[in-house]
Amino acid sequence: MADGNLAETRPNEPAVAGATALPPEEIDRLTDAIVAALKTVYDPEIPADIYELGLIYRVEIGDDRKVSIDMTLTAPGCPVAGEMPGWVENAVGSVPGVSEVQVKMVFDPPWDQSRMSDEARVALDMW
Repeated sequence: MADGNLAETRPNEPAVAGATALPPEEIDRLTDAIVAALKTVYDPEIPADIYELGLIYRVEIGDDRKVSIDMTLTAPGCPVAGEMPGWVENAVGSVPGVSEVQVKMVFDPPWDQSRMSDEARVALDMW
């Protein structure tokens, strides 16, 4: 979706790309709703959502409202590796206004604890 713009956020948050043809208010609404949807997905072994864990690397919203997401896992051998992209696709696909969701699993750069938010660090007692 080359028509999107990437905007860097905090280090533990993904880059969010908004489509130039959609009004800024709609990009903001979709972005907030997509983040809220991502926060409903949890790794069953970790008491923090995948967004706060820093597993979402990129979210791109196309002019056609298709959402492309790059995500990773805490470890490539994660037991739910085959299921988690589907969970993300279902969660984001339920957001009003999203036409389609594509989730791509990436491992570069490798995930590390520096990507976690303060909320995740508190939940996991990792200070």
